[in-house]
Amino acid sequence: MQFGVFSVGDVTMDPTTGRTPTEGERIKAMVAIALKAEEVGLDVFATGEHHNPPFVPSSPTTMLGYIAARTERLVLSTATTLITTNDPVKIAEDFAMLQHLADGRVDLMLGRGNTGPVYPWFGQDIRQGIPLAIENYALLHKLWREDVVDWEGRFRTPLQGFTSTPRPLDGVPPFVWHGSIRSPEIAEQAAYYGDGFFANNIFWPKEHFIRLITLYRQRYAHYGHGTPEQAIVGLGGQVFMRKNSQDAVREFRPYFDNAPVYGHGPSLEDFMAETPLTVGSPQQVIDRTLTFREYFGDYQRQLFLMDHAGLPLKTVLEQLDILGEEVVPVLRRELAKDRPAQVPDAPTHASLTAAAATATATATAAAAETSPTV
Repeated sequence: MQFGVFSVGDVTMDPTTGRTPTEGERIKAMVAIALKAEEVGLDVFATGEHHNPPFVPSSPTTMLGYIAARTERLVLSTATTLITTNDPVKIAEDFAMLQHLADGRVDLMLGRGNTGPVYPWFGQDIRQGIPLAIENYALLHKLWREDVVDWEGRFRTPLQGFTSTPRPLDGVPPFVWHGSIRSPEIAEQAAYYGDGFFANNIFWPKEHFIRLITLYRQRYAHYGHGTPEQAIVGLGGQVFMRKNSQDAVREFRPYFDNAPVYGHGPSLEDFMAETPLTVGSPQQVIDRTLTFREYFGDYQRQLFLMDHAGLPLKTVLEQLDILGEEVVPVLRRELAKDRPAQVPDAPTHASLTAAAATATATATAAAAETSPTV
């Protein structure tokens, strides 16, 4: 089971001080959060991708490459790589390069994003969002697995005899998660390829994500990748903690009430009741997170959103200390209990490389058995 944090990289005014960080301060804060995540024993740091204010992470691989040089163990990922508006060739090359620089500590989450105007900014039509996601990933998948690619589709110029460089590290592409908050077509896409499915699990009631994850698990089995229980599932979550739950609620309330995403809407109490947002003590976060397995089954990756709504960096780093020291060790222990042996761990470069070597050895042995003898 992997635990980590993801950031959307918003630049938001702190409602308690009236101060808004600069873009440079926010970028460096995201780096500090990633370094802290490794320090406190988390497994994953993921950054979003946005191309509009008030967000700063427009170039995820640049940021992750910098973080890779300053970390040793952390898996570097994205909370969304825009498969609809990025060129699949550029995605293939950027993440293969990052793979080599980070010695394989790389995967990525593909998605369509939540900003409609990004489509025309990159020459695409939002009405083609789902077809773009399907076709672009088909090409990306092929680019990473075939040394020479011929391709013709609807949304880009054809490729003839094209080789994406560098090739994936050890011949093994980065593992791909397909992220979605609402689209069954994306769950189907993840299942078809045997990739991971990441349910953001932040702004919607659990019943919504139960339907999406159940569909993904069923279709994963349908395509012959394993049993539904062996499908690779990731979940998001939002938490804010203090030793006493009353202190957590009092401190977080002004940030919630003024947040650009959910501020000036439902009350904090209503939002906590209807979504996975948990504001309280570390034990309350542990108890709430442990219920996720009851709803969604055993899963492989849990990422928390910690640095949003104008929270100052000092507070976020304090939150990461609590998460790493008091919450995640308990979650690791409790979620390991009664976990069926056939449920896989989260894929890593090492596990994928080992699986590829085993498959190659098996194929070679089978070919030798069937070849004629002289």
